[in-house]
Amino acid sequence: MNNSVGNTARLIGAGLRALLVLTVICGVLYPLAVTGIAQALFNDKANGSETKDKSGRVVGSSLIGQSYSLPKQNPDDPEEAAKPDLKWFQPRPSNGLGSNSVNTQYALILSGATNRSADNGAVNGTCDPNDVEDGTLCAQVLAAKEAVITDNSTNGYTVKPEDVPADAVTSSGSGLDPHISPEYAKLQVHRVAEQNELDVEQVEKLVADHTTGRTLGFMGEPRVNVLELNTALKALTTS
Repeated sequence: MNNSVGNTARLIGAGLRALLVLTVICGVLYPLAVTGIAQALFNDKANGSETKDKSGRVVGSSLIGQSYSLPKQNPDDPEEAAKPDLKWFQPRPSNGLGSNSVNTQYALILSGATNRSADNGAVNGTCDPNDVEDGTLCAQVLAAKEAVITDNSTNGYTVKPEDVPADAVTSSGSGLDPHISPEYAKLQVHRVAEQNELDVEQVEKLVADHTTGRTLGFMGEPRVNVLELNTALKALTTS
């Protein structure tokens, strides 16, 4: 009986010592080491890739897209669509999960893309404006394309339908993409310049300065981070 109690006590003691040692190693030392290495070598990424304005205030993360919309006239109406604030560069459409999704304004609660096929609503393989069913992907793309043309056409500059890139009318796979193509950014230059009373050359240079090339020269596509571009635009307009 005494041997049984003694053995049990030794086992419990060994288990508690192992628990204490592993807790210190795995719960204290390892997290501190990883955190220290991350802060020392990858400080920006470890802190969420924060983007700051010229005053040092954090305005968002360069990894997550944002919407740039005017305040709703009726904030309590969930059916009211937000209108874009045309003085800012606009990101990709954010309703990647469809018009009934919670992810209609880059909401972080959910990410993903629509499950509709690329030819949803198409007739004979094309999106015919004269024969398209409401609510289909074709209808959404055509409506978005018309809005892009209307919003970005200014006095002396008219956007041609063939100049509208795909990322201007479709959301990304995550619905949270912070980037747009250089083509879409350049398409918005005249409108942004007009809205902010800037020279077109100034805004073109801003886009060029914030265009990132392919990773290592061959991976991915050239891209423009909309948050970083708009942060630079704000600094330019308030300087």
